[in-house]
Amino acid sequence: MYRYIVFLKKLTQYIDIMSWNAEKITKLKELWGSGKTASQIAEIIGDMSRNAVIGKAHRLNLSAKIKPRTTISSENNLDKKNIKTAQSSRSRFKSLIIEKDFEPENPKQLEEISEDLCKWPIGHPDEKLFYFCGRSSLKSFSYCKLHLLYAYQPKNKKEDTTVKDEVPDFIEKKINSAS
Repeated sequence: MYRYIVFLKKLTQYIDIMSWNAEKITKLKELWGSGKTASQIAEIIGDMSRNAVIGKAHRLNLSAKIKPRTTISSENNLDKKNIKTAQSSRSRFKSLIIEKDFEPENPKQLEEISEDLCKWPIGHPDEKLFYFCGRSSLKSFSYCKLHLLYAYQPKNKKEDTTVKDEVPDFIEKKINSAS
């Protein structure tokens, strides 16, 4: 019984330390408004964890932290870089559509496929005549020029196909010009 009483006394002391009183709440509001981080506020108030500060701020409906100006400008720079890489990949695909020479298909089984060969599957894996294209693939892609056109269509060029086996017009033209 004595151990239980000692335990309860320690528990109440701990709860008093970790509980939010009016003084700590006003300090939290003041520091939160000045832009301090949750970790900094926890250190200043003392006997509080970062998560306790975040939880109390959320329950008090304090405004969300606003990102510093430098972070926003760096995000804009990243967006510009992504746009440039997207434009360069688009130009690569446009050059593929302009080309008219495709090497002949070189049927390969799974065991015969290497890194530099097209891995476009022909047929269904359960079929006896299933194979992979086997043409030489383009650098940093898994497919040859022709199958790259099938696999990576630009968003604005995709056509809604109602029939499963219908071939898009621009690929049909490409195949006909290669023949």
